[in-house]
Amino acid sequence: MPELTLTPASATALFVIACLAGYRYRTVWKTEGPRWQLWLFGTVAAVLLLALGLLPMSEG
Repeated sequence: MPELTLTPASATALFVIACLAGYRYRTVWKTEGPRWQLWLFGTVAAVLLLALGLLPMSEG
C-alpha cells in the first residue's frame, strides 16, 4: 500500500473545508435544525480534522 501524505496545499484545503463544515454544524445546532444536517457537518468536520492530525505532511 502506498504511503499517504498530504501536500501543504491539500492540507490547507482540507482545513478550510473542515472549518466551514464546523461553522455550518454550529449554525444548524444553534437554530435547532434537522438532525441529519448535524450528523453530516459534524462527521465531515471530525473526519477531516482527524485526517489532518494523523496523516503526515510531505515536503513542499
